[in-house]
Amino acid sequence: MNPQGVVLFHTSSSAFRAEKILLRDGLRCKLIPTPREMSSDCGIALWFAGVRPDHVAGLLDSANVEVAAIHGTGGTRGRVQRISRPENGS
Repeated sequence: MNPQGVVLFHTSSSAFRAEKILLRDGLRCKLIPTPREMSSDCGIALWFAGVRPDHVAGLLDSANVEVAAIHGTGGTRGRVQRISRPENGS
């Protein structure tokens, strides 16, 4: 199964930063409207493919990009997983 997912953000500036970071790393990604079934403080989400969600979470965490949640496949048997990062200082 080809891992893929969607990153949700609190702000659009975080979404733009995240896209820049993933593209710089040569990863396949695209800014999209936040899917209706996923809640977010921001109307922009980042779709990614070809990389595990935990790898994306690590890249964004290393760059101090604030993320609301990451929903993706590529874990156990392709099931959707949610990887959330606590807010700064939590």
